[in-house]
Amino acid sequence: MVASGPLTIQRLLSSMKKLDASDLHIKVGTPPVYRIGGLLKPVQGDPITEDEADHLLDALVTDAQRERFIGTGNLDFAAHLPDGDRFRINMFRAGGHTHAAIRRVKAEIPSYKDLNLPQTYHDIVERSSEGLVLIVGVTGSGKSSTLASMIEHINQTRSENIITVEDPVEYRFVPKKSIISQREIGIDVQDFPTALRYIVREDPDVIFIGELRDHDTVLSAVQAAETGHLVFSTMHTADTMQAFSRILEFFPSHEHGFLRHALANTLKAVCAQRLLPATADTAGLKAKVVPACEILLGNSTVRDKIRKGEDEDLPAIVGRNEEGMQSFTHALADLVNREWVSLSTALEFAPNRDALMSTIKGVEVKAATLTGKVRSSGH
Repeated sequence: MVASGPLTIQRLLSSMKKLDASDLHIKVGTPPVYRIGGLLKPVQGDPITEDEADHLLDALVTDAQRERFIGTGNLDFAAHLPDGDRFRINMFRAGGHTHAAIRRVKAEIPSYKDLNLPQTYHDIVERSSEGLVLIVGVTGSGKSSTLASMIEHINQTRSENIITVEDPVEYRFVPKKSIISQREIGIDVQDFPTALRYIVREDPDVIFIGELRDHDTVLSAVQAAETGHLVFSTMHTADTMQAFSRILEFFPSHEHGFLRHALANTLKAVCAQRLLPATADTAGLKAKVVPACEILLGNSTVRDKIRKGEDEDLPAIVGRNEEGMQSFTHALADLVNREWVSLSTALEFAPNRDALMSTIKGVEVKAATLTGKVRSSGH
């Protein structure tokens, strides 16, 4: 990629669509860097100067946002181009100058099929009218796109009042069967606690909280789920077990009993995601990355384990791969057997390489056995 013409943020953002880049990084001392297919690729051009970095995003930032950035050294906001593409932008100060990480959010809300998500994601939404659904994963694991697809499915198929609290708003929903209000922190409401304090008074059926990030947001989500609302949110944890640990960390130990009881009553699902580079020659697969998903569903056994504090038993329950639940190991084995990811890529991401190889061999043996039975039957 070769830079041409003056360096402007509009030109850099427009190039993201042409290159199918997911991210853009602005840093002093290096050229702009795009993330394409999971790999960082710098523009061939001059490094960004200190002055360029400090003023490159001026056209996108309001005076009020600039004041917040000067005061805190961090700023999250969204921007969009005339073609409808939106961008989630994090500005941060480093070495006394402005750096930025910019995520492209495509104008179209993706479907489950677009994202190559397991059928269980669809089933969770179809079967749930109340309770708590968490989508967890590290940064860049596709949590926002997944939740957008789940909420859009409700929007298209059910008559609900959907209220979101986001920082910033990424996907813009157009009301279809449902009605929707999207509240953005810093524009529509001061902060998450203020928004969540009043949200149940706004007659919602479905609530989307951008992230469970502290005691107040977790408590609000659980209480809303307990009072008959369907609540979606995200957490920055690598897997389902870390999600439980993180939630408990937000509360003093003497409140853990109450919290466990509340989670046991409300939890519908915890889905953890990791995005893996797809094989280049996979037929019919449009995406350059595919998700490996660990899925924990709140059935009676899981609810009982949560209530009793027997969290250490949950991985074994997930590992049985029953009722739509799925371990990361099983998900990786499935991706390899579909030839959506290479074995070397799956091994790189595997929690346990030996377990992955055993699972892949087990699936291969089972498939071979079934094939043999079909042949012997004469069909």
